[in-house]
Amino acid sequence: MNLTTFNQLDADAAQAAIAHCVAISNWQQALVAQRPFASLTALMQCAEQLALSWQQPELNQALAAHPRIGERAAGADKEAALSRREQGAMQQADSDVQQAMRAGNQAYEARFGRVFLIRAKGRSGEQMLAELQRRLENSPEQEVQEALGQLREITLLRLQESLQ
Repeated sequence: MNLTTFNQLDADAAQAAIAHCVAISNWQQALVAQRPFASLTALMQCAEQLALSWQQPELNQALAAHPRIGERAAGADKEAALSRREQGAMQQADSDVQQAMRAGNQAYEARFGRVFLIRAKGRSGEQMLAELQRRLENSPEQEVQEALGQLREITLLRLQESLQ
């Protein structure tokens, strides 16, 4: 879909068109309400500004739709397909990296009470594992901020790819 089409959709259709970017309905609604956008740059700036207000409740809401790194997302919806594609490097990593990621995911969930979130696109399995291991040393407050930063990156990448 291009920006012109997005600008012209009714509100429900526009929200549905960006729902795969992040499972935070308030963000989707707020972005749709700001239309029309004069350029993709203006849309992305607005999307980023809106995402900067996210806190732990929004993180928890979004994580409900995210599979663990290294696990294949189930389903035929657009979000599951994107997740499978974004995490392709972990699926192709050697068995030692995959096993270490499974163990790291368990340690992360035990420590922070939620799934580990990272922008997988453009990262190798080894890089994702190294980031997980590094982030296990974060305080809970630091980790919320890192996870929110990763969520923003994922969201904005998905939005940009959807509207080009």
